Amino acid sequence: MAISNAQIARAGLLGLAVGDALGVPVEFQSRQELQANPVTGMRGYGTHHQPPGTWSDDTSLALCLAASICQCGIDYEDQARRFVGWMQRGEWTPHGEVFDIGNATRAAILRLATGINPTEAGPTHERSNGNGSLMRILPIAIYLAHASTAERIDVAMTSSRLTHGHPRCQLACACFVEVAAAVIRGIAIGEAIVLARETIRPLMASRFPAEETTFAKLFSADFASLAEADLSGSGYVIHCLESSLWCALNAETYAAGVLRAVNLGDDTDTTGAVTGGLLGLRFGEAAIPTEWVQQLARRDDILALGERFQQVCQRRWEADR
Repeated sequence: MAISNAQIARAGLLGLAVGDALGVPVEFQSRQELQANPVTGMRGYGTHHQPPGTWSDDTSLALCLAASICQCGIDYEDQARRFVGWMQRGEWTPHGEVFDIGNATRAAILRLATGINPTEAGPTHERSNGNGSLMRILPIAIYLAHASTAERIDVAMTSSRLTHGHPRCQLACACFVEVAAAVIRGIAIGEAIVLARETIRPLMASRFPAEETTFAKLFSADFASLAEADLSGSGYVIHCLESSLWCALNAETYAAGVLRAVNLGDDTDTTGAVTGGLLGLRFGEAAIPTEWVQQLARRDDILALGERFQQVCQRRWEADR
């Protein structure tokens, strides 16, 4: 069921941050460990020794992207400056310092800091297919929800290249953005996934045919009915995309879906963040448990940015319609 778009942009950012924070204390724990002691709410002082409600680089970079869109629209130079400001000066961090950053993201931002063309900064080798661009791409889906499909996909893939330049990461971002944008337009999530497949598959076949096999599970007709055992919580971009979409698709509530994502284990913060952002769009801000929101680091700053982002998105949506 579609929800009102009155605060949907803010709901997406808030859902992402809460999902991220739920996963931070148990990052790198196995599924078996979490089955024995599952996450049921905000914890603290786990893997990264951070207080409850602390979010990671996933939320930081998504908020940098949302802030950039508020100020400049789609501007890759500005996105790059904000990513550098986060890593080097602690901007948009929960407590003033960076405590978690992936290798590909670090390498790319170091290149961004030298003034390289932002779209050439992300590594393109096979071993750089982590989920570091997927985790932050949601603001583009929200802002461009009513834009043309071609523009939305181009921006998603180009923005991915600031930190992750391999075609697999670019396509994963494009696929996720198409699903999230469709949800904002009021399309049921199952249908949104089907529409994204129909859009991405011919693009892949024409430009990146070598990637078709990597998306085979996601693009299969029985994706929704996969068993949880068929999914992985790893940081590999395809695993993250599959698990996040599956958890969001099979969720009856925000809380149930995001906890299921986190309890898959391994890269818990990112699976939680990607799932949480999509569930925020699907169910709305009111569906996110109040006690989790209240514990969120820099809650007021996130809500304030969410308000600005909502207004900017609504103006763009009206123009695109």
